[in-house]
Amino acid sequence: MKFNIQEYIKEKKQLIDNQIEQTFSSIDESASNLERSMHYSIKAGGKRLRPILCLSACESVGGDTKGILPIACAIEMIHTYSLIHDDLPSMDDDDLRRGVATNHKVFGEATAILAGDALLTDAFYVIAELGLSNGLKPDIVLEVIKDLSKATGSKGMVKGQSIDLSVEGSKDVDLNMVEKIHSLKTGALIETSVIVGGKTGGATKEQLRDLKKYSNLLGLAYQIVDDILDIIGESEIGKERGSDFRRKKVTYPELVGIDESKVKIKDLTSKAIHSLVNFDHKADPLRQIALYIGERKN
Repeated sequence: MKFNIQEYIKEKKQLIDNQIEQTFSSIDESASNLERSMHYSIKAGGKRLRPILCLSACESVGGDTKGILPIACAIEMIHTYSLIHDDLPSMDDDDLRRGVATNHKVFGEATAILAGDALLTDAFYVIAELGLSNGLKPDIVLEVIKDLSKATGSKGMVKGQSIDLSVEGSKDVDLNMVEKIHSLKTGALIETSVIVGGKTGGATKEQLRDLKKYSNLLGLAYQIVDDILDIIGESEIGKERGSDFRRKKVTYPELVGIDESKVKIKDLTSKAIHSLVNFDHKADPLRQIALYIGERKN
């Protein structure tokens, strides 16, 4: 039977959404404004790509994903924090995210900042608390915390955002700089989601090496697709088109054109799939996700 990536993503997304619902089960009408703000953004939808990659990487090395669903949930919490902060007036100043008003437009800038802070911090509590109670070994939980904190802090996402802001409007940005920003701002969490999945699944050093290569290539492909969609994306991309142009950001298609950018995406996804040559059929979801990312329209 042919592997159906759409059904696979739908199934995994439902598992992750269920875990998120459990994690935020205390949110009700009596919840604080901060809690409602956190819940608003984490429940706003999204592809859940990063946590799905985490589960798929775990499966690819023969691991059981049931015990790592809280970690997948925590990864989505971290991703959501980054979106809330990216959308702030002091950052990208966006009004729309995942098809709805951005957090600061609904709850105000101060609450949005605090909601992002809380999601990031609470994510590590979820990893420590539920990771251990689900049977993960303490040394693996520590590895997960170390990897994710590095990916999201001053050596990863935050650094990428800082560089991105510092070169807005600059005429001296080349492809190397664009790729560096992409690898930090977007690629770091994608890479770590895959690596964390591999580690929790019991990957060997050789498998982790190949998963790292796969995720590096995938992260860059994902962001170049985003760059293109910001220019020619359809209405269902869930955010306003042209924000990169308005912010005078230098992007891949701006430097080499849309056609050449599409060629680059195909090359990256092909190499990502090839990097899994030593994996068996259990890595088919990762292979298909690479193709899915290269062809996505939103």
